[in-house]
This record gives sequence, structure tokens and C-alpha cells, in this order.
Amino acid sequence: MTGHQYWNPKNETLSRDELHQLQLAKLKRLVAYSTERSAFHRGKIDEAGVTADSLTSIDDLQKIPFTTRDEWMESQERSPMFGDLLARPREDAIRYHLTSGTSGRNPLRVLDSRRDWQWISECWAYGFWAAGVRPTDTVFFAFSYGSFIGFWGAHYCCERMGSLVIPSGNMTTDMRVRQIADMKVSTVCATPTYALRLAQAASEQGIDLVTSAVDKVIVSGEPAGSIPETKALIERQWGAKCFDTAGMTELGTICMFECSHQPGGMHIIEDHYIEEVIDPTTGNPADYGERGERVVTSFGRGMIPVLRYKTRDLVVKVPHHRCSCGRTFDVYEGGIQGRVDDMLLIRGTNVYPRAIESIVRSFPTIDEFQILVETINNVDELTVRVEMKPETGVTFSDIERELVEDLKEHHEMLRMNVAQAETGSLPRFELKAKRVVDQRSTKA
Repeated sequence: MTGHQYWNPKNETLSRDELHQLQLAKLKRLVAYSTERSAFHRGKIDEAGVTADSLTSIDDLQKIPFTTRDEWMESQERSPMFGDLLARPREDAIRYHLTSGTSGRNPLRVLDSRRDWQWISECWAYGFWAAGVRPTDTVFFAFSYGSFIGFWGAHYCCERMGSLVIPSGNMTTDMRVRQIADMKVSTVCATPTYALRLAQAASEQGIDLVTSAVDKVIVSGEPAGSIPETKALIERQWGAKCFDTAGMTELGTICMFECSHQPGGMHIIEDHYIEEVIDPTTGNPADYGERGERVVTSFGRGMIPVLRYKTRDLVVKVPHHRCSCGRTFDVYEGGIQGRVDDMLLIRGTNVYPRAIESIVRSFPTIDEFQILVETINNVDELTVRVEMKPETGVTFSDIERELVEDLKEHHEMLRMNVAQAETGSLPRFELKAKRVVDQRSTKA
């Protein structure tokens, strides 16, 4: 690559008409390929009466049925281990991964070929180049390298770019912090939650991250990366810019990235995906600026085609010109804003964990938090448990009233409880944080 600000200058600056023409050509090839090779997709596409030749515009995508996680899982259960989604022989695969298991009864299993992994690293390169990663960077992956696909593709993307890569698979948090300092790392990759945990560990060891060589923290795996309060906290603690990315194991790799202009959202990689936003109840298309569920069609994965996959992610799509970087890829304002199935119904009020996190992270003296939901005397109660940072001199009683009022004000005056947790008692997470503990016997 040259010194250009885009990884793929041609595709990232196509006119919208040219981009739609490219997407339509890829969609026709994908439908033909999936019909020929994947029994799962052939049944759904044939039943809908769709053929590659019948697709004359991007709008015709809506003729193709949705794919749901439940369908995928049922296929696996009927025909272990991969169901009837595979479009190529199992022998063509070089990698096996699992979903992280944050939702659903069982994890989904995926296989990818050598060609798939070239595409996976290519998509990550769009995001890393946009964040400013270059061959001169030293990139540290605070990641376990387990069966969750996570940052695997980002690792290969950095090798492809020529950056120096430092994996940290079996290291403790303290060991990772020391190596980040010793190796003069310039870019750190982690989940938002773990980036905060690394900063806490650095402070405990007397390592000043603000004056370190780190100038970029690239996060993924949680909606928190696009929550302004969480992003600002990461940037303060690291003295570095924080960039969000998002993908899914089911889709193979990242689908969106935050560029260096940081427009308050993430660009969709629209030459490799078609991303729709729908009303999660009716399935009807949502307009720009309307919150809805994202539905993804992927052009890059050959082993397992992905057509109109309902992600359960909540997003708001806005036009590309919302960002001044020059890319013509549309933007998801605020990134992933939550999940359809994350919503908690508490005494008739919709509560989203992301909204609670945005409030909690605005209190710099709170170290960690947890959302506990219980049924007490036949009434659903929500308690936000918080750990205080001991070195600040600020006590829980100093912030308790303000925290209660802020939570109430932003949730239709719903009364929530707040409670102090002992220092170090709440769990810390390296991968996706699971801060909601729902102990209700009957969940709304």
C-alpha cells in the first residue's frame, strides 16, 4: 500500500451508483453459487422463486428469505457438526471456530478455507489502515487466541501490512502490560472492557500508559467501543485514540470500522457486504436515521455463504457524507447500539445495558459495574452494583444520589437501585463482558 489514507482507494471512494452496481454483480454470483452448492440455501432460495437472473437491482435482495440463528442452529443439530450450510467439502477448510456463546442455546460452528482467510484479513485491513496502522507499527493483541474468532483475522491483517505483531495468548494481564511497555507497542487490540482492565493493571504496576508509545487502541467484541463515555475513558487512561470495529463469527470477519475522522460511528464495508436495517418486529426496511435490526449479506465467505442473516444487532444507518473522510461507505451512527435480545423489560420500561453503561462510565471514580435483575415480592428490581476506585478519595456515598438520579432521568423515571460492591469482587473480562445477571424466574 502507498501512503494513501484508504486501504482500497478505488472501492472506498466509488460513487453510490457504482457501489450498487458492484454489489448487484456480487449478489447475483452469490445467489448462483449458494443455490448450486449449499443445500440449506438452495431450499430457501428455490422456495422463494429467486434466481440469479431474476435479480435486477439491489432492492430485489428483499425477495430472498432471512436466515436466522435458530435455523442455523437447528441445521447443525439435525446434521452434526456443521449442518447443511457448507458450500465446499469439509476437506477444503483450514480453520474451525465457534461463536462466543453470548446468546443462543449452543455455539455455532464455522469452517473457513484458505481463500476465506485471505478475505478475512482483507476486511480487517480496511479498518486498521483507516485507524492509522502502518508497517512501522508494533501491534499487541491482548487476546487469548482460543476458538472464538475475535482478533485472529486482525493478527493476519497486520502481518499482511508488514507491521510487527506481538501475540499474548497465555500471558497474564500483568505480563501483557509489562510487554506493552517494554516493546514500545504503538497499537493495542482488545475488547473495550479489557482495555480498561489493562489500564487498571498498568496503574497498579506504576506504568504510565499516557506517556507510553501507545497511540492507538483498537477495540472490538462489545458495543461499548462506540459508547462515547467508555471511549473517552479508554482514551484518557491510555493517552491514545480509541477506534471501534465490529464483526461476527457467523459473518467471518469485521463488517464495519471507525476511521481516523471519528464521525461518531463506523463505516460499513459495503464492497464486501450488503447491510440492511429492518424493523425487528415487522421485517420492513428502516429508513436512514431509524433504529432497527441489521441484516447482513456477505460476499466473501466461500465455505459458508451468508444471505440476509438477522444479526439481532440494533443500529442506525446514516449517509456516508456524515463523515468528512471521503469514503462513500454509509455509517452506522453510534456503532452497534445494542441487541434486540439484550433489552430488559423492568416494570413496563425498556432498559438497555448500553444506556446504563453510558451513565456509569460518566463517573470516573467507578471502576467496574454489574447489572443485577431479581424478582422481589413479585416485583422486578434492577440493581446497578459498582466498584469504586480506592485511590481517588471519592466514596460511594459521594456519588450515590447523583447516580440514582441520572439512571432514573434517562429511563423514563424508572427507579433503579444502586449498591456498592467490594473492591475486586466483580468479574473482569478479557473477551465479551457479561455484566447482566438476570435472576428472575420468569423473564419478561
